[in-house]
Amino acid sequence: MRTKILATALVATAALTLSACGGSDGGGTGDSNAAAEVKGGQKSGQAIVLDDAKAKPDLVLTDTDGKKYDLLEETKGRPTLLFFGYTHCPDVCPLTMSNLGIAEKKLSKAEREKLRVVFVTTDPARDTAKRIRSWLDAQGGTDFVGLTGDFDTIEAAARPLGIYIEKPKKEKDGSVTVSHGAEVIGFSPKDDKGHWIYTIQATADQYAKDLPKIIEGRNP
Repeated sequence: MRTKILATALVATAALTLSACGGSDGGGTGDSNAAAEVKGGQKSGQAIVLDDAKAKPDLVLTDTDGKKYDLLEETKGRPTLLFFGYTHCPDVCPLTMSNLGIAEKKLSKAEREKLRVVFVTTDPARDTAKRIRSWLDAQGGTDFVGLTGDFDTIEAAARPLGIYIEKPKKEKDGSVTVSHGAEVIGFSPKDDKGHWIYTIQATADQYAKDLPKIIEGRNP
């Protein structure tokens, strides 16, 4: 298995450059040197505040209980973090969800009840609802929402956010290449729009520091 992290085309206050990461179906450790460089005055891991807020995707998929999940309806008026990735990912995806899981546990009960963390697979052919639930639980996201469905529907929802994903490709050697943007987008409960972007450099401590503000709809 190989993972390629795509650079974002988001128009923000800073420019992002994301490098590739990878792994193998044979159980190799892969390249764990995935990195992001943020330019334009942003410190590593800090939220990028978008000049133009992004509309939350009108996206209806299937959750890990096998039920229809309407993103707009289910997260209306709630602080929401959205990430596109896949469960066979060797490094970036589990690290991102684990960091969010650690940070969420530091919130108060009331804050946790308000927050929605949503994971959307970019590899729906392999990511069944059951697999996603097990994987999210393993990352500490026992109350995270996991979604799967038609790839074209998922890709169409990610594109307006500036997150580009490509259909998984099986290589001649049997490996699978999955390419996807690696940003976490934060949506405000005040207007249900995406105001904040986190790169793969964001740490659990950074999320823990910022989430209480995001839950209130304030800039971190």
